[in-house]
Amino acid sequence: MGFWIFMTICNLMIPVLMIVIGKVFIKNPPKKINGIYGYRTFRSRKNQETWDFAQQYFGKVWWKAGWGMLPLSVISMLPAMGKSDEIVGGLGGIIVTVECVTMVAAILFVERALAKEFE
Repeated sequence: MGFWIFMTICNLMIPVLMIVIGKVFIKNPPKKINGIYGYRTFRSRKNQETWDFAQQYFGKVWWKAGWGMLPLSVISMLPAMGKSDEIVGGLGGIIVTVECVTMVAAILFVERALAKEFE
């Protein structure tokens, strides 16, 4: 049971991180184009207008995706409660993989929105 709790907490870290970072980007996005902090792609750094749009849009995408994944992560771990460590670890690994793919997929949504808005 202890490993199940550990894996469930680990699986909740990514959605919570996405919610927090999304909210930060919505409320207080990076103001100036830089190479250190913010949503940094070639398209987002074209000019200040695309930079501002990308930061806000990225924040919204991560915030919504984080809230969507949070309950799904817990619900997905329920069938493994009380099972062997191998089952819990395997299911937890699958969930983390899906969460990571979702994090990266946000790039596709933001880039598509940038292309639609500015080209």
